[in-house]
Amino acid sequence: MDHRTKAAGTRIGTGGFVFNEADEERRRGVRRMKTTATGLLILVALVYVLTTWAEHAGAGAWAGYVRAAAEAGMVGALADWFAVTALFRRPLGLPIPHTAIIPTKKDQLGVSLGEFVGENFLSPDVVRARLHALGIGARLGSWLAEPAHADRVTAELATALRGALTVLRDSDVQAVVGEAITRRAETAEIAPGIGKTLEKVVADGGHRRVVDLVCVKAHDWLVTHGESVMGAVQGGAPGWTPRFVDRKVGERVYKELLRFLTEMRDMPEHPARGAVDRFLTDFAADLQSDTDTRARVERLKSEILQRGEVQDVIASAWTAIRAMIISAAEDEHSELRLRVRSSLLSLGARLATDGRLQDKVEGWIEGAVVYVVTTYRTEITSLITDTVAGWDAEHTSRKIEAHIGRDLQFIRINGTVVGALAGLMIYTVSQALGA
Repeated sequence: MDHRTKAAGTRIGTGGFVFNEADEERRRGVRRMKTTATGLLILVALVYVLTTWAEHAGAGAWAGYVRAAAEAGMVGALADWFAVTALFRRPLGLPIPHTAIIPTKKDQLGVSLGEFVGENFLSPDVVRARLHALGIGARLGSWLAEPAHADRVTAELATALRGALTVLRDSDVQAVVGEAITRRAETAEIAPGIGKTLEKVVADGGHRRVVDLVCVKAHDWLVTHGESVMGAVQGGAPGWTPRFVDRKVGERVYKELLRFLTEMRDMPEHPARGAVDRFLTDFAADLQSDTDTRARVERLKSEILQRGEVQDVIASAWTAIRAMIISAAEDEHSELRLRVRSSLLSLGARLATDGRLQDKVEGWIEGAVVYVVTTYRTEITSLITDTVAGWDAEHTSRKIEAHIGRDLQFIRINGTVVGALAGLMIYTVSQALGA
């Protein structure tokens, strides 16, 4: 057989089999048993020759009994030698029909083995019964309830998550995320939702804090930039008016603005605040019912979404999320890992004691396994048949013989012994009846 060394103590045959030192030891054991069985055949043949000669030489009646036993032993040994040899090769190289069964029927055996496995191991009833007998739910619950096991599962999940995020290309994910967000935002009309939200905010008075903040900031800005405001008013006056008049007008305008903002800031019931409330209420209603307002909002939304700055923000969201998830997965004390560990422990405790949850989990597992088995049974069994079909016939025969040949040689030995005993018994009975 053509071998090539692959590793220390291991050789691979051309048929794809791995012949290791254990296989070589088995083959040596087969050869030793073959020698023993053949030696026993030679022994009974020699006894047959000697007893036949002794019987003709007048040695006595005992020679006939021994000769009959030896003769039957030879027949049994030869018959079993033929049967055992015919499994793996042609006896004496002769083209006898129905010999060399394993090399010549290898493909048919592979098909039969695949069908046997499919019918007796991959049937839905067998799979369900086997899985149900295992009690996977209770076992899984007891296993997960152990803190060390929960830590192990959490670590494995974190490793898998980091690996998945590392494999993903940022540019591809960013493109998908950006397209998904943009498409979702473009197809969903936002005006009615904004209108309902604004209506609720105004009804609850939530906008008043915003108005208070605007009033305070506007008042402070006027106090800080008074000269700028008065200068702007003076700069917008006609050229023919005297400068002192422009200055007086600017001061007057500034004081009126400051008084207005001060009163609006300090008076919750200021008429201007009521005007803001009415404006916001009307605007919320228009967002929900006015076609023109809703169309304007949609156009504004589209313009904002098409801006490069907005698209960059959407695309960069994945980078921030990815970094956050990887950091949390790597940190053993992160909130993410602690919550996962706590959830696993809680799930394990419930699974270990809650029969209904056990039944539910086992039903999910059984259903998933049965679906895989029923859907891909042909592919699974074809793996067996295709693998066997790809084996080299000679190496297949040698591999099988290495594993079961030693036991088969015992058949030859037993055949010799049983044949001798049967022959002795038949001869004894025939002598007794003949006498």
